[in-house]
Amino acid sequence: MTQPVAAPRRICIVVVDDHTLFRRGVTALLSRVPGFEIVGEAADGFDGIKAVAALRPDVVLLDLHMPGISGIEAMQAILKEAPGTHVVMLTVSEAADDLMLALRAGAQGYLLKNIESDFLVESVRRAADGESVMSPEMTARLMREVRTGGTAAAQPALSPREREILGYLARGASNKEIARDLDVAESTVKIHVQHILRKLDLSSRVQAAVWAVEHGVTSRT
Repeated sequence: MTQPVAAPRRICIVVVDDHTLFRRGVTALLSRVPGFEIVGEAADGFDGIKAVAALRPDVVLLDLHMPGISGIEAMQAILKEAPGTHVVMLTVSEAADDLMLALRAGAQGYLLKNIESDFLVESVRRAADGESVMSPEMTARLMREVRTGGTAAAQPALSPREREILGYLARGASNKEIARDLDVAESTVKIHVQHILRKLDLSSRVQAAVWAVEHGVTSRT
């Protein structure tokens, strides 16, 4: 007997961008994806904060530089109002300073507006699952920060395996990718990530990635 096909997971999304044409293009693209629902749009940070407070989406796609308040300020207010929401910066800025500022402030990811549509769709799915997402160019910039800004300051007592997994987090690897590379179960990776966050007193894998960059922890690959 043929088993019924499970319906796609419903992911509610709010898009915040002051460029109307771009915002509506992203909305039109994502609204065609099975399981995705655009529950709101906003043209500036203030309206974005209000939309998230009222709609409680799973994912917010947020521009970095907007009139009024910046994307960083809007994100900080959003995460305070709705801490379960995953905020992904969607921007034209390739500046390493903007990247690090966004990640330190709690962004789930950092995507450039020139990404392919399939990459955006997959990134939204991963962000909704709590994974960090980043454009390849920005991953490279993050790794350059590792090489140029690492520090040998005292570090918490992570196990060798935890440090290894932390290095993978620094380059934006998913749990599935880490599990495949290390030949372990994905559930094992999740447990290690939880231990890492607890030991470092952090709240997300993105913050762990920033910590790894700042402390010179890298993966083998």
